[in-house]
Amino acid sequence: MRSLNLDQLRALLEVVEHGSFSAAARRLNLTQPAISLQIRELERRFGVRLIERLGKTAHATVPGRALVEAAQRIFRECDLVDAAMQRFCEGWVGHVHVATTLSSMIYRLPPILRSVRLDHPGIDLVVNNTPTAKSVENILQNKVDLALVNLPVDDKQLKVTPLCEEKLVAIFPAGTRDVPAEITPDYVARQSLLVEQPSSAAHPLVLGWLSGQASSRPPMPLGTIEALKTAVASGLGMAIVPEVAVAMHMSDFIVRPLLPPLTRTLALIEHRNKPNEPALEIVRNALLALRAVKASAPKAANKRRRNKATRRANAPE
Repeated sequence: MRSLNLDQLRALLEVVEHGSFSAAARRLNLTQPAISLQIRELERRFGVRLIERLGKTAHATVPGRALVEAAQRIFRECDLVDAAMQRFCEGWVGHVHVATTLSSMIYRLPPILRSVRLDHPGIDLVVNNTPTAKSVENILQNKVDLALVNLPVDDKQLKVTPLCEEKLVAIFPAGTRDVPAEITPDYVARQSLLVEQPSSAAHPLVLGWLSGQASSRPPMPLGTIEALKTAVASGLGMAIVPEVAVAMHMSDFIVRPLLPPLTRTLALIEHRNKPNEPALEIVRNALLALRAVKASAPKAANKRRRNKATRRANAPE
């Protein structure tokens, strides 16, 4: 069967909508015989009558109404095609799908994503929270383009770029008494410990840090870092979380370093054979800026200490 003629379908829609061949002709800037020919061609193609006259008004037959509904769907899809192609003329750059750890999505990515959105509105950016193991799988299967993961990740098909080291700290409800200056595994073993869900990267990390300690009660898994913070603030126990998760909420908790220290490394991964495209390069470079966080944080802290010392030196005696 030959392809549908969109001009003929448009003629049918106009005739049915306005109830007149002459009105349809005026709308489409055609002659009335031209409209009549297009309707006859449609009827000849399908072998059914599409238009009937009741007095001076043209109406769709039952097959005609069915074809009108189908034609309306076709033209809606055509409009979507036009809109999609128009984007290429208006600065569309590309599509990038990023998978990320939940802590990075909440505490590190918002300013980066905002910058990409403002500076490059022509990029379709999709960001999903995905555990590290699943992100690796999705990168290898080309389901996502880039991923932020927690090391270790070892696969020769992946390009792995370490970004920054995340220090984990212990948090306790505000007002907890006699909390040591440093928190050891032996001390934690005597507390009510709340941990992330077993599928998280932090769960085995924390349990490995506690290895060898006989606990009075098993750790309670509570899902996400935000769930842990809420539970600790409610007095359900203590938790071990990335320092970045409480950096803006230090006053809500008692925060202590761990001894021995416990850290993990955030990294950017991508497939080694992934073709480079403008949108992908823009988003990759934006994420690589996370490497500067580690270098800039000590500088900012040193600057604050210098300013504080200067204020003390200049204070009146």
